[in-house]
Amino acid sequence: MVRHIVFFKFEDNSPANTAQIKERFMRMEGKIEGMQNLEVGINFSTEERAFDMALSCDFNNKDGLLFYATHPVHVEIVTYLKSINTVTKVVDYEY
Repeated sequence: MVRHIVFFKFEDNSPANTAQIKERFMRMEGKIEGMQNLEVGINFSTEERAFDMALSCDFNNKDGLLFYATHPVHVEIVTYLKSINTVTKVVDYEY
C-alpha cells in the first residue's frame, strides 16, 4: 500500500474558505480508480509552523498514485490551488 499525505497553507485560511476547499477534495471520493481511502482535516493548531489542512489518501501501489496524479478530477483541484497561491508539502510512502 502507498500513503499520500499533503499539507496545505492558504493565503485565506478563514473557516469559510477552508471548508469550501475541503468540500472540493471530498468530491474526489469514489471518482478515482485505485484510491482506497480519502481523509481531509482542517487544522485547529495556532502554532506558527502549522499548516491549514492535511489530505491523506491510500493506493494499492505506486502506479495507483501515478494514476491519481494525472486524473482530471485531481488535476482540476491542483489547478485551482495553484491559482490561489497555495503552499504545499508532500510525503509519499509505502506501508
